[in-house]
Amino acid sequence: MSSYELIGSAGCGSAIVEMALVLANVPHTLTDVPYLKPGPERDRLLHLNPLGQVPTLVLPDGEVMTESAAMILHLHDVAPQAGLVPPPDKPERARFLNLLVRLVAAVYPTFTYGDDPPQWTTEGAPADLLRERVHTRRAELWQELERQAGAPHMLGRRFSALDLYVTVMTHWRPGPSWFGTMCPGLTAVAREAAQEPNVARVLQRHFPPPSE
Repeated sequence: MSSYELIGSAGCGSAIVEMALVLANVPHTLTDVPYLKPGPERDRLLHLNPLGQVPTLVLPDGEVMTESAAMILHLHDVAPQAGLVPPPDKPERARFLNLLVRLVAAVYPTFTYGDDPPQWTTEGAPADLLRERVHTRRAELWQELERQAGAPHMLGRRFSALDLYVTVMTHWRPGPSWFGTMCPGLTAVAREAAQEPNVARVLQRHFPPPSE
């Protein structure tokens, strides 16, 4: 099998796709870029992905994918034995698809608008209000997902790529301490997935423990 190229940045959503590539045993190379920093690396990223976002996945034939959910579904087609997606004849399939789209269409955009509110409104009070409301909305979305969390995985006994999303995204704001208190089910899902050696290795690369 020819090699894929995953363009990403440490601590970003590219960690989810990196985990999927490793679990699927798909040959790939990693290109880490400071995706917001002007320069040749960002110029190339913008050429491949006009949104300038990571992850960006370059397929062996040169096709470019820019959406993580699409990448996960594609990798399942390439390596179904990895179990990233429930098979079509399994009852968990519909729930998987619904929660996958919820994560990428509802939760993900809260970071787009909440990370740098002045980009979307005016400085000062309007930006502060936007940040507050986006953070509140994100918490509501996570708590709804908490009510749908299975054990030991999001889908109960069946592992899926949903567990990779939860494992990575619980490292983002509002942070592991908040999740541990407010979303113990999601925290348990993340902890279970992190026991898998390949997942643990990618997690360590993206979220190294603070040095003493």
